[in-house]
Amino acid sequence: MRFFVDTLSLGITQGAVFALIALGYTLVYGIIELINFAHGDVFTIGAFIGLNLIALFGMQTWSPALLVPGLILLFAVTMALNGLLGMAIERVAYRPLRNAPRLAPLITAVGMSFFLEGVLYLVRGPNQIAYPNLFPSGSVSLGFASVGLTNLVIVAVTVVLMVGLHQFIQRTRVGRAMRATAQDRDAARLMGININRIIAITFFIGSALAAAGGIIYGFYNESISFDLGFRSGLIAFTAAVFGGIGNVVGASLGGFIIGLIIAFSTSYTSWGLQWADVIVFSILILVLVFRPTGLLGMRVPEK
Repeated sequence: MRFFVDTLSLGITQGAVFALIALGYTLVYGIIELINFAHGDVFTIGAFIGLNLIALFGMQTWSPALLVPGLILLFAVTMALNGLLGMAIERVAYRPLRNAPRLAPLITAVGMSFFLEGVLYLVRGPNQIAYPNLFPSGSVSLGFASVGLTNLVIVAVTVVLMVGLHQFIQRTRVGRAMRATAQDRDAARLMGININRIIAITFFIGSALAAAGGIIYGFYNESISFDLGFRSGLIAFTAAVFGGIGNVVGASLGGFIIGLIIAFSTSYTSWGLQWADVIVFSILILVLVFRPTGLLGMRVPEK
């Protein structure tokens, strides 16, 4: 039972990171039907921004009383900076190709991914870089097993961000404009919605959530590298497709399910992490073949 709880805790924690990345994929696809393959590298940059801010302000030496507001500020600043990066990428790489054939922005997204990864390699090098864990240590006893406080905080932060995003989309004016743009861009433009502004905000939100995922990943694994976003981004993309790309709740659910699949297939089999990836991408293929709309995606009738 203790091993089962540890595996479950690991799967949910990993799934939380995948869910935050997957939300960026699903938001962008829902608005402009683009698979932003550079999003995984934006996630990595968010982790590095958080690490630099931690070192800049010496947060490792802060007292516990200052650490809680400090962490809130760290997430806010990192998410804002990474959001601005996402907006810049959209403005430079994707907006000029808005009306081009679909293959052009897709190739551009792949190229942007390699560009960002190359810049990270040149700036930070190929080696793993240590990442401090500022979340509380220790564990909570359940009697038959225990769960780490870091795991609980990670899941709590992720749920707060996902619920906040859902409420933002459902209840705010910008959120209604985002839904209108996703449903019919031309009709939204006729109703006075600034399409370019809404798309830029979408990239900002997706990149900001990726930054939160990057910080959480760094805290949990205590190390990051320049190519972190390649594997994490592909798995998060699988989670978005599995849950229903374009569906916020589906992407969140898909992230947690994929995290659990990886954890249990790694812990309860002798296959190892590589075979866990085989399982994940087999799921991607099966979903694309038999249910392209995913678990919660809805089939839209063609007009």
